[in-house]
Amino acid sequence: VQLQASGGGLVQAGGSLRLSCLASGGTFSTHTLGWFRQAPGKEREFVATVSRAGGSISYADSVKGRFTISRDNAKNTGYLQMNSLKPEDTAVYYCAADPAGWSTASDDYKFYGPGTQVTVSS
Repeated sequence: VQLQASGGGLVQAGGSLRLSCLASGGTFSTHTLGWFRQAPGKEREFVATVSRAGGSISYADSVKGRFTISRDNAKNTGYLQMNSLKPEDTAVYYCAADPAGWSTASDDYKFYGPGTQVTVSS
């Protein structure tokens, strides 16, 4: 599966962005979808994940209540709606997919796309 994230940009604190992740070359609906982020000088960290059919969702505590993960298997696309953005959300955001099942660990995901930069100014 090839993944392409888009929708990043520069936004002021308190603003919103919607990231998209378009999948191709495989069966998107058979893969768990995850979003991860990596800020300069920091480890890649878990943001959110949604199960194959969308019935199970998990969020990092740092984004709970502000971010919403979703997916549209008919469009082979996943989404990350980010509201009430904070400067500490600044990072490169990556979407990831894995056929094996549910996980919040970045190393468990087989497929990653190139990231999209999100910058939140104060």
